[in-house]
Amino acid sequence: MDNKAIAGILYETADLLEIDGQDSFRIRSYRNAAEAIEAQTQQIADLINEPKRVLAIPGIGKGMLVNMQEMFKEGKLSLHAELLKKYHPSMLDLLKIQGLGPKTIALIWSAYQVSDVEGVAKLAREGKIRELPRMGEKQEQKLLKAIEDYRRIAGRFLLDAAEREAQKIIDHLHAYPGVEKVTPAGSLRRGRETVGDLDILVTGKACCEGAALEKLIEHVIKLPGLVEIIARGENKVSFRLRGGMQVDVRLLPPGSFGAAMQYFTGSKAHNVALRQRALKMGYTLSEYSLAKLDTEKPVAGKTEEEIYAKLKLDYIPPELRENLGEIDAAEAHTLPVLLTQADLQGDVHMHTVETDGRNTIEEMAAAAKEQGYKYMAITDHSKNLAFANGLDDKRALEHIKRIRAVSDALDGIRIFAGIEVDILADGTLDLSDSVLEQMDIVIASVHSHFNQSASEMTDRLLKAVENPNTSLIGHPTGRLLLRRDAYAFDIDAVLKAAARKKVAMELNAYPDRLDLNDRHLRLAKEHGVKIVINTDSHHTSHLDKIRFGVLQARRAWLTKEDVLNTLPLQKFVKAIKHAW
Repeated sequence: MDNKAIAGILYETADLLEIDGQDSFRIRSYRNAAEAIEAQTQQIADLINEPKRVLAIPGIGKGMLVNMQEMFKEGKLSLHAELLKKYHPSMLDLLKIQGLGPKTIALIWSAYQVSDVEGVAKLAREGKIRELPRMGEKQEQKLLKAIEDYRRIAGRFLLDAAEREAQKIIDHLHAYPGVEKVTPAGSLRRGRETVGDLDILVTGKACCEGAALEKLIEHVIKLPGLVEIIARGENKVSFRLRGGMQVDVRLLPPGSFGAAMQYFTGSKAHNVALRQRALKMGYTLSEYSLAKLDTEKPVAGKTEEEIYAKLKLDYIPPELRENLGEIDAAEAHTLPVLLTQADLQGDVHMHTVETDGRNTIEEMAAAAKEQGYKYMAITDHSKNLAFANGLDDKRALEHIKRIRAVSDALDGIRIFAGIEVDILADGTLDLSDSVLEQMDIVIASVHSHFNQSASEMTDRLLKAVENPNTSLIGHPTGRLLLRRDAYAFDIDAVLKAAARKKVAMELNAYPDRLDLNDRHLRLAKEHGVKIVINTDSHHTSHLDKIRFGVLQARRAWLTKEDVLNTLPLQKFVKAIKHAW
């Protein structure tokens, strides 16, 4: 068991204990232990025979040590198994439904002994949920909507979660002698905003010979966190990870690695169009090679580049392979030079301990310098976000002084004094104009009243765009991937106004937002609206997530000219003040 597997069992045990109505201290001890284990860089498996070292980890007591020793000895935790038997494994699916916490699940179980999603949905449709304490018709309808959303997104994973799992597999396979390349394909490689499953392609000497290949397959299925083997063939293993993600590992000879990479990267629509082109040129394209149609003799396959070249196309980056005009552009040599992460000069949306961030101004600045940035912005929340300890006018002015003092004391990076100011329900901004005027950057964002009508939300956003202090609109559609849909509004009208007022739109790179998405980014470009790619960091470690925003920008065909924070410092200072 790896650390994630151990933590997963402990998290599930804590949730099941809460459903069971157990003591809150006991529940918290399991959650604390799970968090502590997840944070460890060293595997517990390497420490389990040294109890003192395990007990030295904050959050791990003697009782939890015994639990982990049992897991390594028996392959399971008896308490976890007993609770699953009592409540059925389907109870854990209920915990994935937005707004359905352990206490409500326990209430439903106590009244009806129902422990599965379909059973709860049936109760809600029959009007039986509203009869429970603290529930009503409104809560019942919300629950039905949440179940509908859960069914729609079940089996999808955020990009960063998919990337983490892929990296574990890559590391595991690279450790095997004779493996040369291990590369993710599929929707992860194309940078889709969510991922359904993982395709991992492997090549090298170990993939070519019968006995060696079989030994490599044995190594694959020893992957920590693998819970179920779905299929096992001569050169392919399909399995499921703890957490539900399906993985297909394909073991390929070097000569067909490029063809397989092209084929399994997709998309399906891109591949169909490419195969049709190949046929018209007298070739057949498969996962094994590009071959002559009449003789079946391979003419390319080792690399993707040689396949595209043989088809008289410029190389098409994976992010563009959606059959949205990229093949015609590759033929005409008009593919854009896509944005890269190295083009970015700064990140101008981040939070500190002054509101709901985890680090100081100085710590965020040090992390931004490590990224190689020339500038950054501290943009803490405004007062409407009370739970985030948002700033009122007085605190905002004091914060400006602190930010500028730190900036003046640092070499090599400029820190802009900014704010993420709430767009209130009527479209006004959450701080006085006299305070906002003193900010270097004002990010105006919606954080409340998501259920307004489309016309109300449109008017609200238009009013924010019209405010002369607004630099950019933060996470403009308000969506949270796999959790909350975008709110309804007329995006064309908002983008037209933004182009006229020279207000930028944010591409929020945090993986659970990726807002704007690739389609809206293309629309923004068509309207002439500039983009700013930010991480919305609440911790120094979040700055690394900028790459997910870059992926979405590339999917939208954006170049460095479309993105304001590719500009050098002085040009950015002018541009962010409506001077594109």
